[in-house]
Amino acid sequence: MNDIVQAWVDGWVVSRGAAPPQREAWGFTVDVGQIAHVSRHVFEALGDGVDEGAVRKVADAVTGAGVWLKVFHDPEIVGKWLGEGWWVDPEPGYLMTVPLADGRAEADVPDSYRTRVWSVGGVTRVLVAAPDGSLAARGQVAPTGATAVFDQIETVTAHQRRGLGSVVMRTLQTAAAATGARTGVLAGTPAGRGLYESLGWHVEAPLTSAKFVGPDVA
Repeated sequence: MNDIVQAWVDGWVVSRGAAPPQREAWGFTVDVGQIAHVSRHVFEALGDGVDEGAVRKVADAVTGAGVWLKVFHDPEIVGKWLGEGWWVDPEPGYLMTVPLADGRAEADVPDSYRTRVWSVGGVTRVLVAAPDGSLAARGQVAPTGATAVFDQIETVTAHQRRGLGSVVMRTLQTAAAATGARTGVLAGTPAGRGLYESLGWHVEAPLTSAKFVGPDVA
């Protein structure tokens, strides 16, 4: 399972244009370079395999705002390990995987909607434009060999329940498989989990996201 976490980190870095990950004894550190997301510490273990002591040690060493922790365990558990100054997302994310099949998956687009697919810098993006030209749905995938990371999947609220999320995902899955990737990996939200599971994705572990905001803010 640790290979899945490394695959997610490697693909996320490509997808977001972040710095190459630095290997740590407990996982990975990734520099992102944004004010609200300076860097992130990603722990490699899943579920009950997560080392509480390691999480506490890394979290206690953080003193600057904008540093994130990504821990593959339940927020109710991880939150108790973190000290003052940490904001913890109360809703768990989900580390998910899916086998990528050969051949083109069906991705019928509703009438009057338009799709565009393009690849730049190793990342393939899908845009679904609404009839008036505004954004309806989007997503991207970063293949890194045998695995591919799906990222920033979004359907605008006004265009939900029209199958656009499925269009984006199926198109990206086809594109990733065409590069030779055999397993898809993503970190999904509670809102997106249902869509992904309907397309054959499987939950590997819950995901806690925590950000250091400083003791005067949290």
